[in-house]
Amino acid sequence: MPDISLRRFLLILFALVAGLLAVAAQAGTIYGLNHTHWAINHFSVDGRSAVDIIGPYQGGGGGWGYSPPAQWRPGMTVRVDWETGVAYSDDFPGFADRTKYKAWLAKIDAQTRQHSTVVPVPDYGSQKVCGITVHFLPCDQLQVTTSCYPYGAPEYPIKTPLHLPEPTSCPK
Repeated sequence: MPDISLRRFLLILFALVAGLLAVAAQAGTIYGLNHTHWAINHFSVDGRSAVDIIGPYQGGGGGWGYSPPAQWRPGMTVRVDWETGVAYSDDFPGFADRTKYKAWLAKIDAQTRQHSTVVPVPDYGSQKVCGITVHFLPCDQLQVTTSCYPYGAPEYPIKTPLHLPEPTSCPK
C-alpha cells in the first residue's frame, strides 16, 4: 500500500465528508402516518429505511435520505416495503416461564405480515419537495406525498382522517 501523507489523507477525508454532507443536505426525511389498528413495525422507501414501529393511528419518521427527482415525471413511482403486527400485547407472560413466553411470542409472530407495493408519486410540479410521507391505510393501501406542509395543514394534499374505520373485508 503506498504511503499517503497525513495532509493528503486529511484533504481526501475532508472532501469525502463534504461530499456526503452536500448529498445529505439535498435529501429529505421519510415519514409515515398509520391510519390502521396495526403497528407498522418498520418500513422503507426504495430501499431506504425509515423508522421502526409506528403505533396504530400515529405518525413517525426520521429516516433520512429520500430525494425525489428535481422534476416530476409521468409514471413516477416508489416501492414501499413494510411489516405490520400487533402494537402491544396485554398478555405478556414475562420471561421466567420459557414455555409460556415462547407460546406468547409465537402468537405475536403469527400476526406479523410482510408487505411490498409500488405506489405512484403525485405530480409535485414546481413545488418545493421535502422528502416523502407514506400514508398506511386499511387493506394494505398506501398514499404518498412529497409535500413540505405537515399533515393536517390546509395546504397538505392528503385529507384522509387519521382514525379510519377498519373494513369488514378488503378487496382482493
